[in-house]
Amino acid sequence: MTTIKNEELAVAALQNGTVIDHIPTESLFKVVDLLGISKMKSSVTIGFNLNSKKCGKKGIIKVADVFLHEDTLNRIALVAPNAKINIIRDYKVVDKHTVSLPDDIYGIVKCNNPKCITNNEPMRTHFHVIDRENVVLKCHYCERAVEKDDIVLE
Repeated sequence: MTTIKNEELAVAALQNGTVIDHIPTESLFKVVDLLGISKMKSSVTIGFNLNSKKCGKKGIIKVADVFLHEDTLNRIALVAPNAKINIIRDYKVVDKHTVSLPDDIYGIVKCNNPKCITNNEPMRTHFHVIDRENVVLKCHYCERAVEKDDIVLE
C-alpha cells in the first residue's frame, strides 16, 4: 500500500525564476496586478490564504523564467513591504531578500493632492519615504503625506 505524505509540495518547484513569498493576503492581488501576470507568457503559480507560521495567512507568487527589475521590486514594497523575494536558478535559491523601499521614489506613485504640480504639469513624481514600516511617503513638491492605503500607482 502506498501512502501519500501530506508534507509534499502541492506545486511543482521552479527551475528558474522568482518567488514572491510572505505577501499579506489582502495585498496578493495588488501584486498580481503590479506584475501584469494576466499578460505573461511564463508559467505562474499563485497561492492565496496559505498557512504561515510568521503571519498566520499569506500569499505567494511563483513566476518561471522571470527576474524582476528594481522598479518592480519598489512597487511591490509599496503594497507588500515585508514580502520576501527568492531568486531560483537550477531549482536552487541563489538569492533571498526582503523587498525594501529606497529613500526616494520616482515616477511610481501619483500624488493625491489635486493642486500638486505633478498633477497639473507633465513631470515625474518624486516622493520621500518617511516611514518604511508603515509605508508613509511625502511628496517632494507639495509635501503632502501619503499613507500606504491611499497610495495610487501610476
